[in-house]
Amino acid sequence: MDHTTNKKRILLFLSLAFGISWLTALIIYLTGGLTDSPTFSIENSQFSLAYILLATAYMFGPALANILTRLITHEGTEALYLRPLFENGKWKYYLAAWFSPGFCTLAGSLLFFLIFPRFFDLELSSLTQQLEAAGQTPNLGPWAIVIIQALQAMLLSPLLNTISAFGEEFGWRAYLQPKLMPLGSRKAIFLTGLVWGVWHWPIILMGYNYGLDYFGAPFLGPLGMVWFTLNLGVILGWLTIKSGSVWPAAIAHGAINGIASIGLLLEKGNPSTLLGPTPVGVVGAAGLTIFSLAILFHPNALTNQEINSIS
Repeated sequence: MDHTTNKKRILLFLSLAFGISWLTALIIYLTGGLTDSPTFSIENSQFSLAYILLATAYMFGPALANILTRLITHEGTEALYLRPLFENGKWKYYLAAWFSPGFCTLAGSLLFFLIFPRFFDLELSSLTQQLEAAGQTPNLGPWAIVIIQALQAMLLSPLLNTISAFGEEFGWRAYLQPKLMPLGSRKAIFLTGLVWGVWHWPIILMGYNYGLDYFGAPFLGPLGMVWFTLNLGVILGWLTIKSGSVWPAAIAHGAINGIASIGLLLEKGNPSTLLGPTPVGVVGAAGLTIFSLAILFHPNALTNQEINSIS
C-alpha cells in the first residue's frame, strides 16, 4: 500500500470514528447530559438515554468506522485481526490480557492509599452504609465482600465485558494502529493511545469518569484521560502486536472496565478523582504506567518479525 492511500484511509477512519461518537455525545448533551438524561423502562429495568447511547453508538463508533472505511475505500477484509491465534505461545498473551489489568489496578489503588492514607477506609464504613441502605444484611463481613468482588471482577469481567470493549478495540487496535505501524511500533502505539484519549473528551467534559467537582474541572479531566489511555494503550497495543489478534486487547479492556472501581469501595472522604484510587487517576494508574514502561523499554518487547507481520 502506498503512503498516500494509507494516509487517506487513516483520515477517513478518524473522521468517521470521531464523527459518529461525537455526534452521539452532542445528542446526549442536548438531552440532559449524563446526569439529567431521560430514562426508559426495559424489562422492568430503568436505563437512561445517555447510558443506551454510550453503550451503543458512542462506544461502537470506532468499530463502525473500521467497517465503513473498508467499504468506502474498497479495502475489503484484509487484516481484520478477528482470528484468535494461540500457536507459537500466543496463548500467553490471552492470559496476560485476562489478569494483568486487574493486578495493575490493584497495585495503583494500593499506592494511592499508601500516599494518601487519610482516604483509606479500614472499617469499610461507606460500603457497610450502602449495604444497609439497600436493605442487605449479608452474613459475610464487608472485607469478605470486597475480596469476593475483586475475585469476580478479575475472573469474570474479562469475559462479560469483552463484547462491549470490542467496539473500541476493533477500531483503535485492529485498524488505526496497524495503519500507523510504518511509523514504527512505539510511535504507532503512542499515537493510537493519544487519539483514543482525545476521542473520550466530549463525555469526560460532561462528567464521565471524573465527575465535575474535581480541581481544575472540567479541563484537567480530559488531560487525565489521555494519560490513562496512553498507559493502557501501550498494553493493549502490545497485546495486539504480540498475539496478531484484536481479542486480547478486547479482553484486557473488558478486564479493566470490570475492576476499575474496586478502589472506590475502600475510600472515605472526597479524594480527587484526578489522582485515584481508580486507574483513570494519575496515581491510580501507577500499575499501568509501570507495566507500559516495561513494555516500551524492553529491547525484545516488539520484534521486527512481529511488527512486519501486522504492518
